[in-house]
Amino acid sequence: MVTSSFPIKRDGSEAAGAFVADLAEELSAQGRVRVVAPGSQTLFERWKEGVEIFRYAAPSRPLSLLHPWRPDDWPWLVRVLRGGLSATRAASRDDARHILAFWGLPGGEWARRAARERGIGYSVWLLGSDVWSLGRVPLMRSLLARVIRQASRAYADGHQLAAAAQHMARAPVEFLPSTRRVDAAAVPPPRAQAPYRLLFLGRWHPNKGVDLLLDALALLEHDDWQQIERVEIQGGGPLEAQVRERVTALRAAGHPVEAGHFLNKAEAEAAIMRADWVLIPSRIESIPLVFSDALQIGRPVVCSPVGDLPTLASNVGVVARAVSAEAWRTAIRTALRASPISYVQGITERRAMFSLASIAQRILREPLGNCP
Repeated sequence: MVTSSFPIKRDGSEAAGAFVADLAEELSAQGRVRVVAPGSQTLFERWKEGVEIFRYAAPSRPLSLLHPWRPDDWPWLVRVLRGGLSATRAASRDDARHILAFWGLPGGEWARRAARERGIGYSVWLLGSDVWSLGRVPLMRSLLARVIRQASRAYADGHQLAAAAQHMARAPVEFLPSTRRVDAAAVPPPRAQAPYRLLFLGRWHPNKGVDLLLDALALLEHDDWQQIERVEIQGGGPLEAQVRERVTALRAAGHPVEAGHFLNKAEAEAAIMRADWVLIPSRIESIPLVFSDALQIGRPVVCSPVGDLPTLASNVGVVARAVSAEAWRTAIRTALRASPISYVQGITERRAMFSLASIAQRILREPLGNCP
């Protein structure tokens, strides 16, 4: 398994890397798994029984925040690209039978090169940032299309994302959802009536819409706030200064809003359990991990009408009419006047598709193939 996102500090900042870690452990039940992942330095690590980690040196911030148009990022970009490929070659030595890359770039390119050298096959799993961000840059689009075309299998964690990637590469791309293992045992139900507890859990980045959410909260009226016990804004990222400033202003106005920090897995599950509604105000999205987390813990969502969320969330919460502060104010007001309990049946039906064991079994059933 080759990835650019994997737990380093285990503080919750790894985002989709938590899914990769859980999947590695699930797959290790069927045999040894080697993972190429970022770290503070180049080293070999035994993660858990059956899972070995080949770390390549990477900066403390997410690799998605490195950009080639920033000269200050060039040293790290060069170091990561060389280190990741070297670690992939080391991990695919000897008896490696297949390489599974997370995500399209740079992991997919590392997997493509190493697989070709070893004469084995590789698969690639795509995120929205691969297709909808990197895919807009002509050179990156060409590289990504080649990675998809030469892969034994290409997956995407959203239906619309799979269709877009397939159109771009002119090669088959299959939908396969990403999800995390939820370790919570006894899960209390959400409240049946107001006042409710609301939660945003994710990166403080424009794509995730935390600024949009804060705009919407500022538009709520006194009667709306009477229906809210607490709003938690948990996470961290490039919009941190703005988030904390806006939360301070809301608190000064007498509103119960809290700005937290990145949460590790146990803390994230606890935050969802104490919430009644999980807020997903993304501007760009396929199916975020926090969506499947919420379903597994039995919490309805309020989400933006982007990616696959309008279809998936139709019976498990409230979908905003547009990606705007005004539309989000209306969506929050709708949720505040509904009962989270009314979505229990829909949540139970929908979360069946987010089974980590089923996802692992599907990967293991696929033919390994050889690199062309």
